[in-house]
Amino acid sequence: MPNINVIDMAGKAVGEITLSDAVFGIEPNKAVMHAVVVNYLANQRQGTQSTLTRTEVSGGGRKPWKQKGTGNARQGSIRAPQWRHGGIALGPKPRDYSYTLNKKVKRLAFKSALSSKVLENNLIVIDKIELAEFKTKAVVSMLAAIGAGKKTLIVMPEVDTKVVKSASNVPGVKTALVNTLNVYDMLNYDTMVIVKDAVAKLEEVYA
Repeated sequence: MPNINVIDMAGKAVGEITLSDAVFGIEPNKAVMHAVVVNYLANQRQGTQSTLTRTEVSGGGRKPWKQKGTGNARQGSIRAPQWRHGGIALGPKPRDYSYTLNKKVKRLAFKSALSSKVLENNLIVIDKIELAEFKTKAVVSMLAAIGAGKKTLIVMPEVDTKVVKSASNVPGVKTALVNTLNVYDMLNYDTMVIVKDAVAKLEEVYA
């Protein structure tokens, strides 16, 4: 079982935690993580793009010229696709890009992402995060003290408004709760800072 030092907001070691092999010690499956990330991004797509067909653009009710005798190609409407300001022939219409994945695949990808953070030494377990006031500087100094990277994901066991709002002003820093954590965010951010109580909740759900 992997052991990781637990540090405080000043970066000093205050203890040690033994992580569950079933959650933080598996062999990361890159193919599954890729599949889940693609699924996540697809599900985020709005799919609201829409073009006007020849039936939806204005005008074109009258035949532009008679069928025969003009020397021109026969035309039925000035709003046909080949005309300027005409309708779009095969343009995009609103659609749903989302699709579902197997629950076992999602769980495996989630545990693979956590395990990859441990293997790459990009997982920092912190005792607790407490701020006396809404202060961005406090979050910046904490991240510098614990050695977090430029892109850091802070995972908390429950909502702390002071931490969330203070961290929201720091470029490259995002806060997440245990129940809103996803594979995309874990892989997208270089360093993952997780509160000790949040580790227990993750192991309770995924072990």
